[in-house]
Amino acid sequence: MNVEIVPITTRILTPKDDIVEIIDRYTRRICGPDDVITVAESVVAITQGNIIRPDEMEISNLAKICCRFIPDYGSLATPHGMQALMEKEGEWRVTFALIGGFLGKLIGQRGLFYKWGGRQAALIDDVTGTMPPFDKCVVYGPEEPDKVVAALKSRLNCFGAMIADVNDLKRSRIVAATPGMNAQLASDLLIDNPFGNASQKRPICVLKNFRQYQEQQK
Repeated sequence: MNVEIVPITTRILTPKDDIVEIIDRYTRRICGPDDVITVAESVVAITQGNIIRPDEMEISNLAKICCRFIPDYGSLATPHGMQALMEKEGEWRVTFALIGGFLGKLIGQRGLFYKWGGRQAALIDDVTGTMPPFDKCVVYGPEEPDKVVAALKSRLNCFGAMIADVNDLKRSRIVAATPGMNAQLASDLLIDNPFGNASQKRPICVLKNFRQYQEQQK
């Protein structure tokens, strides 16, 4: 059985919204007991108020230097993105992770910066990295994501729930998923980014018949 991916268009979500209540409202007639509910990580963070405007930040010289060593397409390649990470994870942790990551690349080990730089290193979205009007803000990763997906599964009585970090560069990363579902299998189904970016306002996707699909893949 194939999985049907159903993107859900919503209104603009804000820190005044409860993400579980919102997803229940928009999907209660769509999501069934064999389905998986997936939600974009940046939108979960926005509803938690995990955002900051660049004009509220004081950029350190260290952040200005360190951001130059991040590829241009990364959210940490700007002083604001790097400063946001340093404020969450600590200046020296980030700096040493950057140095360690560079040295690791010299011996063929990649990804050490994101391993050592703290949880937020892979989750922060810089300005323009998410939907308006929050494209004017730096958006951190969501807090307590495991509790969010557990609450979603319980409320919707579905097979599973997952928070994913997906972009148009064919990257799909699992932030949190409920036990029992094959999260990597679900993540692979999102590789073409059905959430969309910017103004599409599709922060939720339902993976219909995922339970049966998972059984077939065993």
